[in-house]
Amino acid sequence: MRNLQLFGNVAPQTIGATENYNTPSPLNTTKQNTTTADMSVTMKTFYDTALLENARETMVFTELGDKQPMKGNTVEWRKFNTFDKAMNPLTEGVIPTGQNFGMTAITAQTNQYGDYVAVTDRLEMEAYDDVIFGATEEMGAAEGETFDTLTRNVLVAGNSRVFAPKIDAQGAETPVTSRGDLDATAILTPKLVAQVATWLKKNKAPKINGYYVMVIHPSQAYDLRQSAEWKEFHKYDDVAPIYNGEIGTLHGIRFIESNNVKVYKASDSAPATYAAIALGAKAFGVLDPAGEGMEMIIKDKSQVGGPLNQFSTIGYKFCHGAKILYQERLLRVETGSSYSDVDEEN
Repeated sequence: MRNLQLFGNVAPQTIGATENYNTPSPLNTTKQNTTTADMSVTMKTFYDTALLENARETMVFTELGDKQPMKGNTVEWRKFNTFDKAMNPLTEGVIPTGQNFGMTAITAQTNQYGDYVAVTDRLEMEAYDDVIFGATEEMGAAEGETFDTLTRNVLVAGNSRVFAPKIDAQGAETPVTSRGDLDATAILTPKLVAQVATWLKKNKAPKINGYYVMVIHPSQAYDLRQSAEWKEFHKYDDVAPIYNGEIGTLHGIRFIESNNVKVYKASDSAPATYAAIALGAKAFGVLDPAGEGMEMIIKDKSQVGGPLNQFSTIGYKFCHGAKILYQERLLRVETGSSYSDVDEEN
């Protein structure tokens, strides 16, 4: 990956008519030499594709959501209420009392997010590397991580969670009832995975392509993969992965590894703790506003570069909204890890 320290954070700017442009700050410059970056229509299409593909690589949580097309700023999901079992026998000739039938509405709104970098004409023309393409790659990664983190933040606010127990050197377990009590011994184990699968089954959560799904942090994945049960199962497991970052299955759950899994750290000296998300089908929805999805925005220096065409801009913009639809289909699995002493909050 290119070193893009030249592309620093850019303060929000108001860009008006050409004669009234404010200069973006910071304005990235260089006095290096060789190689030009052509901003032709063909190249812009290439850059658009590169950004969006790079963004989607990191959108693990968003990939699992139930997409809801919409127009405007607000959407409403509607779900029918379930019926109780009819356990009483019918009496001949007597019409039984029927059940009430209702529907629950869940609403969500979108917010707009975006960022950009500004590149001078000399940096664009004289830099050895293709700075426009480099900035596009990095913007794509940032866009995907931003979008997915916004989705994740909705999911970690769910009502249902379970804590991993502490396990001592002899294998004895001590129950944990709060995040603050988790430490490096409270790791993700096959036993806990089986308990999570049981919870989802008891709540009648429908599966996704025959499996439940759990998104776990790489540190949690390390602990799980060290277990004898995982190693033994994966000697024979040949289920082909279907998700980006998928690492395998156990107890009817597909595992997806992602750095976007929420990591908590109460203080610099406190152990890091991790909030994996386990879910069934259609547990949450992601809004898909018409015409306001992920957008790559490249402005050539002739468009935004001021009276002397002195800079171009590369950026992205999108609208985002997500909502948990079925609390009983989504479980937050909070654990420590062997890496609790070194990982940082995200």
